[in-house]
Amino acid sequence: MSDTINFTIDGKDCQGKKGQSIIQAADDNGVYIPRLCYHPELTPGGSCRICTVNVNGRQMAACTTPVAEGMLIFNDTPELQDMRRALVEMLFIEGNHFCPSCERSGNCELQALAYRLGIMAPRFPYMFPQRTIDASHPQIYIDGNRCIQCGRCVRAAEELDGKNILGFIGRGPFLKIKASSSRGLAGVEIKPTDRCVQLCPVGTIIVKETAYRTPIGERQYDKKPIGAEIEGSH
Repeated sequence: MSDTINFTIDGKDCQGKKGQSIIQAADDNGVYIPRLCYHPELTPGGSCRICTVNVNGRQMAACTTPVAEGMLIFNDTPELQDMRRALVEMLFIEGNHFCPSCERSGNCELQALAYRLGIMAPRFPYMFPQRTIDASHPQIYIDGNRCIQCGRCVRAAEELDGKNILGFIGRGPFLKIKASSSRGLAGVEIKPTDRCVQLCPVGTIIVKETAYRTPIGERQYDKKPIGAEIEGSH
């Protein structure tokens, strides 16, 4: 019995493998589905909902939904694109993002996704929350103003680094990332080479004394939009 699964995305005939999620199968077929909380090295979190697609008439998260034989998937529709823009806009207004001065500008997945989706300004009023910065560690700091609560750092610490050092506290708009020590980052074993540091998609977890080393024009998303590496694979 073949493990090959046949499905379509926006009318394109695609093939996947048994056990793959929709987003994994789409990547293999050169179809980029926008995402923020998803990373191929981590267990899917399904929290950001940016990767929502229409599957046989129902909206589902592409990162947590297994691909199945005969699926009719729509990824690029006006409704889905507007929903994604709204979600990204809410991430901007719920934090304190100032891209021109951010150390991650040009390498930030949130910023790059906003460019790809054509967002000029959020449709919602800014909330200007009170967020803290943990600079207690000699090499790393956490800027809560930029956190999008994607959970990638928490999962990476546990799954890849083998360390239970990061977690969320609070609820709703007061949810924030925090080191699992009363001393903050200074009280946990974290290094600049840890995957939990490297997999932050925005400018929340930053290695000190490394800012702005890559010149403008040579940053990750300066020349190609986010997702171009997937779309160029086929």
